[in-house]
Amino acid sequence: MSGLFEDDDNAALPEPPPSGPGLFGDAPPEPAPQAAAYRVLARKYRPTSFADLIGQEAMVRTLRNAFAMGRVAHAFMLTGVRGVGKTTSARIIARALNCIGPDGQGGPTADPCGVCANCTAILADRHPDVVEMDAASNTGVDDVREIIEAVRFRPMQARTKVFVLDEVHMLSRSAFNALLKTLEEPPPHVTFIFATTELRKVPVTVLSRCQRFDLRRISATELAAHFAAIAGKEGVEISPEAVMLIARAADGSARDGLSLLDQAIAQTPEGQITAEAVADMLGLSDRAALFDLLEAVMAGDTAAALAVTDRAHERGADLGLMLQDLLDLLHTLTRLKSIPALRQSAELPEAERVRGTALAERLSIPVLGRAWQMLLKGVGEVETAPDRKAAAEMVLIRLCHVADLPPPGELVRRLTEPGAAPAPSSTPGGSGGGLRAVANGGVVAQAAPLAVAAPRLPDSFREIAALVSGREAILHGHLVHSVHLVRYAPPVIELRPQPAAPRDLAPRLAALLLDATGVRWTIALSTAAGEPTLAEQGTAADSARRGAAALHPLVQAIMDAFPGARIEAVHDARADAYGLVNDPPPLAESSPDMPDFAPLDADFVDDPSELWDN
Repeated sequence: MSGLFEDDDNAALPEPPPSGPGLFGDAPPEPAPQAAAYRVLARKYRPTSFADLIGQEAMVRTLRNAFAMGRVAHAFMLTGVRGVGKTTSARIIARALNCIGPDGQGGPTADPCGVCANCTAILADRHPDVVEMDAASNTGVDDVREIIEAVRFRPMQARTKVFVLDEVHMLSRSAFNALLKTLEEPPPHVTFIFATTELRKVPVTVLSRCQRFDLRRISATELAAHFAAIAGKEGVEISPEAVMLIARAADGSARDGLSLLDQAIAQTPEGQITAEAVADMLGLSDRAALFDLLEAVMAGDTAAALAVTDRAHERGADLGLMLQDLLDLLHTLTRLKSIPALRQSAELPEAERVRGTALAERLSIPVLGRAWQMLLKGVGEVETAPDRKAAAEMVLIRLCHVADLPPPGELVRRLTEPGAAPAPSSTPGGSGGGLRAVANGGVVAQAAPLAVAAPRLPDSFREIAALVSGREAILHGHLVHSVHLVRYAPPVIELRPQPAAPRDLAPRLAALLLDATGVRWTIALSTAAGEPTLAEQGTAADSARRGAAALHPLVQAIMDAFPGARIEAVHDARADAYGLVNDPPPLAESSPDMPDFAPLDADFVDDPSELWDN
């Protein structure tokens, strides 16, 4: 019988709460209190005023002055990376435009009260006159027409009707065009606020109608201070190193950093949040292990370097991310090497200030630059390799094997150094080849221990320009277009620069040639006329080749047969990159195998057999 009155599907449904007294007159039980829904830190601590915004001082200062002077624009374009406060700033502007103060008599202000009806409604996202639209999902003309239609009507409650379009770059071209006229001349009671992460995709016609603010990335120091303050409000203990790790991982985004802080708090429900816990959460390698790895690589100790990676891999670290951390560390060391004042900066962690400074003292800029280039290429290889661990290890092995090699400039200087002591022969009693140690422990093969061959210097200014082209593109362009050669007597070059040439052309060229050839060059500036520029010489040579080709009978016959035809280009296999040809050496008189070419005015031979009459 129970099957007739009971339904198994409804057996699990909760009983409705009692609506009156019980059967015996007792009061109904109190309902169990429900826990309030948790709000993530990024929403809980979202700025509600300009004073709460961090890292955007330029925008805040401009808007405060605009409100104070009554010069608030009718359209704003807020651009920046994700999480820097674009939508938050738009809501603050909407409140500032519509705040009426606690007494209901206030006007537009840069410091909204937060308690009036307009402020509270905008904060709760329920104000009828502040419309937020996601342009990523409303991209068409019809969506924009709804906005244009709504613009015609006055606000229902507020002073100003505000339209906030997020990710505005996602609008279609026709939607942008439909908005232009309204955006240029909106009614006085309407303000547009656009937010985008891809400013280059927004048409210039839209940008010209808006007041633009570029929200910058928030520095790691500002983010770390902000996150530490929020952790204190939440009653959470977090070490400074852990806060800095989160701030760096946030990459300038406050929202991303608060999401990571939320995750770190959830990962460590009790006790202090440590740097090790955050590193494990982010999949980062331990900072000390990273220094151990770099020291092993720069010492050429392959076994030690692979042992560090093995330990990191056992802990679950991604070796691809470890190489990226190594890139970041190399960048930090290069900055420490280039700007010694950074060694006392409070922004750097203790490890960078101590071990980083020591490493920067031992390594030269060329060595750091070479390691950076190899790592940068290696990171790309790891991303495309089927086995990330194996690819990362191969990159580190390559780095270890080049660690003891001197940079090319140092190698050239050592080989061309006058009076360099010869190295002993590599075989007992031998006098032929040998090995010579150089600066960083590298070994260079030496073919003749008794003498070092003098370096070969470029034979012409064109060779100088070609040498520069592979190293500094901008300097090469000035050598081709903005410089007249007056005298070339290596290692002395006398030049007359044009006004367009940079003032530091001479020292830059001298430094580059010293690094490339190992010889000190003198670059003198002159007021003499000198030769035409390489570009002018190339243009003249091309014109001469075109003229010579146009005079050839065969070319003239083709031009006559095809009216309207023209000579597009004349290619000379002997010409260099500047369109110039070196003068060939004179032919020996006793060269019977080299035939003479017929002159341009020679007659054609109708019967080929006539050529063999003699």
